[in-house]
Amino acid sequence: MRVVYKQLVRRTLFSLGDGDPEIAHERTMAALTRLARVRPAVSALRKVFGSTVERTVFGVRFPGPVGLAAGMDKDGRALRAWQALGFGFVEVGTVTRHPQPGNPRPRLFRLPESEAIVNRMGFNNAGADALADRLRALGPIGVPLGISIGKSKITPVEDAVEDYRHSLRALHPFGDYFAINVSSPNTPGLRGLQDRVALDALVGELRRESIALADGGAPRPLLVKIAPDLTEDAIAEVLQVCADHQVAGLIATNTTLSRAGLAPGDAGAGAQAGGLSGRPLAERAREVVGFVSKQTGGTLPVIGVGGIFTADDALRMLDAGASLVQVYTGFIYEGPPLVRRINRAVAAR
Repeated sequence: MRVVYKQLVRRTLFSLGDGDPEIAHERTMAALTRLARVRPAVSALRKVFGSTVERTVFGVRFPGPVGLAAGMDKDGRALRAWQALGFGFVEVGTVTRHPQPGNPRPRLFRLPESEAIVNRMGFNNAGADALADRLRALGPIGVPLGISIGKSKITPVEDAVEDYRHSLRALHPFGDYFAINVSSPNTPGLRGLQDRVALDALVGELRRESIALADGGAPRPLLVKIAPDLTEDAIAEVLQVCADHQVAGLIATNTTLSRAGLAPGDAGAGAQAGGLSGRPLAERAREVVGFVSKQTGGTLPVIGVGGIFTADDALRMLDAGASLVQVYTGFIYEGPPLVRRINRAVAAR
């Protein structure tokens, strides 16, 4: 199955649009959107790719440990299809209060020798209200749904709290958890929200809003997504904010501005502005997960993401302290067989 994907499917996808990765992405999403409408096919595929390892993390029951990271299906177009490919949860977004086209194209670059991607997409999405309408019409998708929320580009940093709060209010009925994205390198000023004072204000307000929206019930879990480029002191400050406001978990990590570990043949694409994901990020992502686990004594659940290309990569991330893992770039290079291999490896433990 892995050979078929690499030799046939991936080769075809990588050649679309003269090798333009965004065209390949759009075609893939269109195909998965069609698949999502064929429920018998979804059910049959689920039996092949699905997991038998359930786990409950921050109060949410996950039928499998592997999730689809934010960025792949920003607007929730193919949600029922992902469970057919073995994913135990799906994270949509990052979505913003205001619809926005994102940065000018080209803005997505493959680095095949390094098995990496550079992107500067810029939170291109149809907006929180449009996503809410789609999710309302769609109904349950069969697996937990995470929703990543971020700041609109047109919103000044000083008004970021209200921007995030609008998205949380609009999407609150539909998300099983919410990821507060303050770590994308592609929205000006966004990473500054990881600073302790700014993060404390943002997370505190969103936590209060989440409690109010719960109306006496259990608040939706809030998670903070951090950059791999933070120092240990800066991560420790993030963890203190999380503790102060009873944040449910952490997502580690987002893309990196570092270009360490790239193959010589990828120097050209690697010089493009944007965040790097893929194999070169694997070691640093595990280091961050391990640091968070050690600092919190394993009490703060972590979703580990970054450079997962094999079942062993996933197991090492779990051993570092992650409760769940997510894939994005590894899925692009390895395809659905990667999710199946991880599910089987976790089940075999």
